[in-house]
Amino acid sequence: MTHDHDLVLRPTAAQISTALNPPPGRNGGDLVVETLAGLGATTVFGLPGQHALGMFDALRRSALRYIGLRVENNAGFAADAYGRITGEAAPLLLSTGPGALTSLAALQEAAAASAPVLAISSQIPTAGLGGGRHGYLHELPDQAASFRGVVKSVHTVRSQSQIPSAIAAAWKSALTAPHGPVWVEIPQDVLLAETTLPVVTAMDATPDDLVPRPELTAVAADLLSRAARPAIIAGGGVVRADASGKLLQLAEMLDAPVVTTFGGKGAFPWQHPLSMQSWLEDRYTTDLLEDADVLLVVGSGLGELSSNYHTFKPRGRVIQIEADLGKLESNHPALGIHADARLALQALLETVSPREDDTAAGRVRDLLARVADRIAAQELTLEQDVLAAVRRALPADSPSFWDMTILAYWAWSAFDTRGANTMHSAQGAGGLGYGFPAALGAAAADPSRPVLAVSGDGGALYSIAELATAKQYDLPVTWLIVDDGGYGILREYMTDAFGQATATELTRPDYVALAESFGVPGTRTTPETLETDLTKALATPGPSVVVLPAVLRMFAPTHLD
Repeated sequence: MTHDHDLVLRPTAAQISTALNPPPGRNGGDLVVETLAGLGATTVFGLPGQHALGMFDALRRSALRYIGLRVENNAGFAADAYGRITGEAAPLLLSTGPGALTSLAALQEAAAASAPVLAISSQIPTAGLGGGRHGYLHELPDQAASFRGVVKSVHTVRSQSQIPSAIAAAWKSALTAPHGPVWVEIPQDVLLAETTLPVVTAMDATPDDLVPRPELTAVAADLLSRAARPAIIAGGGVVRADASGKLLQLAEMLDAPVVTTFGGKGAFPWQHPLSMQSWLEDRYTTDLLEDADVLLVVGSGLGELSSNYHTFKPRGRVIQIEADLGKLESNHPALGIHADARLALQALLETVSPREDDTAAGRVRDLLARVADRIAAQELTLEQDVLAAVRRALPADSPSFWDMTILAYWAWSAFDTRGANTMHSAQGAGGLGYGFPAALGAAAADPSRPVLAVSGDGGALYSIAELATAKQYDLPVTWLIVDDGGYGILREYMTDAFGQATATELTRPDYVALAESFGVPGTRTTPETLETDLTKALATPGPSVVVLPAVLRMFAPTHLD
């Protein structure tokens, strides 16, 4: 009797010949790039360093495309965006110590947003591992310890034979729901030593399916089918799982209003009669969600930004579908279903009974009208006009990447993405400098369409060096910099809290002249000409910079009322 686990693929004669006679001149770095290629990677991001030179030398003997950024954290943001756009694990090659540690903020964002990033770092020579103080360049007592609280999994290699399996295990971890960043570290001597191991060919690192328990989806389907006022919160897990189509089907079957979180932008059609859009920082939305007798939360942990700063207090039953076990019922008691959003929604579609609610669309219209009236009463025409100009200028299928800046905070609530997986921001971890390098990663993933990056002048200074990267690889990214002379949102927060702002004002360069010094076209625009200038920049091949001098304000919060 033959069992599936007894089956072994027999190598062909050509494979045997290649294995017995590997090409000369290979080192441990070749095993790294061969494994990546065998897993299906085509593009890698990174920055070379002394201990990692074995990997980078091997790149020239491979078919992998290398996109080199100027700062490791920016390389991490680029890999994050590549992973979000493609759904593939994005390799990120780094060096030991300072190079590795500089990527931490980007990896934290990838973890918060469930972006699959495969970070591979060098390490000090094998003799120095174990925490001793040997005085190697870049030495840390335990480099991996710096990453364990940030990434999904850590894999330390100590010999060349471990490289393919360690990278394959990390790849599988990155792509198993919830997606996320992973860490592999390989000592310098292992990377540099000549290898006689066979060329790495096809690797199997198929991610595990996170299937919902049927008894839980049966209970959830019964609750939703019998609900009088169901509602749905759709988070980033819907986008990462490519489940927006299934969400739409379920919402229509249930006649349930849907609001998307800021990380879930595009998970539900903006103009749909059941769409509450993304006005989560609004008491009217909070009230409607609290009034639901059954609330389905898909792919969200209901964290600070998704719960109107934890003022949301549901009164009905909550059903929470979440791939990250740590987020399940972490903020509210619920019928917790640990599962991939796509698989769980499919299970509900197969078991839920359709219901009709003639009041649902009317309640949504009334909600959006009340939100619009509240915003209109605050005399924020400039902000709304600027955001509308960006929306008109940006092609419907073009992705956009937003830094932590006031215009982005407006976009979280008020921007129609016109599609799933097209708007991304750093709201997961909240670090500055995300927008432009992330847009470069997205452009590397799909150079056939223009990509928009949006930053304030404070965030722009975090990633200004990547203008050189944009020019070097001729990436089609238009960078909109809203220049208000400082950290605008912090200026508002401090003025509101203390009566005046401290440490928020910035001396900044002439961004147009600076862009042009890199060979990147720059344009200074106004709110009145923004749409025209942005449209032209997006339609022009290659990178460009559009600078908008403007002081924007936020709409008033409701969680403080």
